[in-house]
Amino acid sequence: MSLPGDEALLRSLTPGVLGALVRRGADFAAAEDAVQEALVEAVRSWPAGPPRDPKGWLVTVAWRRLLDMSRSDAARRRREELADEEPAPGPAPDVDDTLQLYFLCAHPSLTPSSAVALTLRAVGGLTTRQIAAAYLVPEATMAQRISRAKRTVADVRLDRPGDVATVLRVLYLVFNEGYSGDLDLAAEAIRLTRQLAAGVEHPEVAGLLALMLLHHARRDARTAPDGSLVPLAAQDRTRWDTTLIAEGVAVLQAALARDRLGEFQAQAAIAALHADAPTAEETDWVQIVEWYDELARLTDSPVVRLNRAVAVGQADGAPAGLRALAQVSPTVPRHDAVAAHLHERAGDLQVAAELYVQAARQASNSRERDHLLRQAARLNSRGTARREQG
Repeated sequence: MSLPGDEALLRSLTPGVLGALVRRGADFAAAEDAVQEALVEAVRSWPAGPPRDPKGWLVTVAWRRLLDMSRSDAARRRREELADEEPAPGPAPDVDDTLQLYFLCAHPSLTPSSAVALTLRAVGGLTTRQIAAAYLVPEATMAQRISRAKRTVADVRLDRPGDVATVLRVLYLVFNEGYSGDLDLAAEAIRLTRQLAAGVEHPEVAGLLALMLLHHARRDARTAPDGSLVPLAAQDRTRWDTTLIAEGVAVLQAALARDRLGEFQAQAAIAALHADAPTAEETDWVQIVEWYDELARLTDSPVVRLNRAVAVGQADGAPAGLRALAQVSPTVPRHDAVAAHLHERAGDLQVAAELYVQAARQASNSRERDHLLRQAARLNSRGTARREQG
């Protein structure tokens, strides 16, 4: 499905239309298929004359598609019941079920990958082909994943409050996928989180939005022209998006003012301190350590303790950072990379080079692996030069 001129409008209406069908008792899986067909029909017919009430038009067309998809005798009886409930022509009721759909798509019975796929399809309005391309999997594979997810939540009704924390974790998973091909999942996650923030007053929703904005502001500076990774300390800060940074800081300050600290707010505060520093050398590492202490208290996460060790190494010196790292299990991802960084700062170049090589073997993608191998080669060259001078 292609949504050229009306893409933004159609995608923004998708969750409300789907929610209207489900709230009237329609099966979630069938309703979602019907909405997709209604979107296709909108793309075909709207250029000739867009409706006065786009949402009402979509609800009516999707409902009729839902009736058309009923084929068995049992389904035919249910179709007669549904026919009595068909929405009358005219403006759609001003009821927004978007928030409940977020909760449904992040249902605890779904795996994280299924929850992400279903959120992008049902709330984000993306096609199965778009989602598959973003995750670099065959369309048939993604279709099966989405179908299983829809079956899992088929009998879950939109009549109970959901868990905001679960929804936020799903959105953060979407954001961290970044982008691939023509679909920017980081931008999509920001759009969906803005949508969620507009529907719920929750400081952690604002905290996640601020975190996404602050991270996204640095995106253009994260890679060199040849595609290689550029570490934070080496990034050209003139390439950071100051508009996104200003928005992220404002959103964060409003959230912190409510005095209900959560992990996304704490992460955003760390990102804001990085964004506030004119140069890497001027970063307020002491404050960053304090925020990592808050974050560790909130989450007790080994990944947080790993990142805290880096901050301690910057604030109090490499030996202090290595002592902090000793409290973190070596099985935590990126442990060897952090150890290499701290040993390099301590002057142990040979040990650091070996650790960079070990970290490269465990890298999750080729870009990260190449970066770590370049670090090892750089240190080996320095070590060779030292020996030759000695």
